[in-house]
Amino acid sequence: MEGVNEANIIGMAAGLALEGKVVYVNTIATFITRRCFEQLVLDLGLHNVPVRLIGNGGGLVYAPLGSTHLAIDDIAILRTIPNMSIVAPADEAEMKRLMPLTVDYPGPLYIRLGKGNEPILTTDEVPFAIGQVIPMRQGSDALIITTGVTLQAALEGADELAQQGIAATVLHVPTVKPLPKEILLDYISTIPVVVTIEEHTLMGGLGSAIAELIAEANFSEGKRFKRIGLPDVFPDKYGSQADLMKRYGMTSQQVVAAVTGLRKKQLAFFK
Repeated sequence: MEGVNEANIIGMAAGLALEGKVVYVNTIATFITRRCFEQLVLDLGLHNVPVRLIGNGGGLVYAPLGSTHLAIDDIAILRTIPNMSIVAPADEAEMKRLMPLTVDYPGPLYIRLGKGNEPILTTDEVPFAIGQVIPMRQGSDALIITTGVTLQAALEGADELAQQGIAATVLHVPTVKPLPKEILLDYISTIPVVVTIEEHTLMGGLGSAIAELIAEANFSEGKRFKRIGLPDVFPDKYGSQADLMKRYGMTSQQVVAAVTGLRKKQLAFFK
């Protein structure tokens, strides 16, 4: 217990890891990413040590406390650190499947948690592995890619689309880094419309990673693509996590609107 002294505790964790320990550090997501960024880079990333950073309240969980406590940029921050891996479980059941795998996983690892008590949406039918995707729905008309707790909005959106006769694949991507590129490209290559949704700023998160992947794939046929997430703002309202997600469009309704809008453009292009 180091109190409000995250820079020091990261140094301590790195020292323990260099002596052969596997170290777990747990605190609020904004504190464990922003406040000690230099130590994360130089003590953990540079030395490539097995320290597991558990960030509580990723995204908009701490909405009642305002922008100072909203971890809306944590994935973007840590994506820039060489050797750092990033995992965002969708629910506590997936967290239970993840944790045993963290003991022997090489290098530093950031685990992004929600607020707890989210609906259990994942199952153990598909074996969980760091660096893999979890297919949740299958369809050839659109591809919805998500991570963390926005899996619920993605699934609800896919169900609403199915009622309109639009079959969407939903991919849950718990490992944002290292991104499972080859698996994602296999899906993206066969589906013309791609939408990402995440509880994170549009700058540098999952959507940005997918955009980079699509841009560099040089597909022979163009893709219709849209990211759903927080725009480039400090949220200007207090309230609940659900309130802010609705205010900034991280909802199933926005998923439906994005997919149907992109499909109209696609169909119009081929007429």
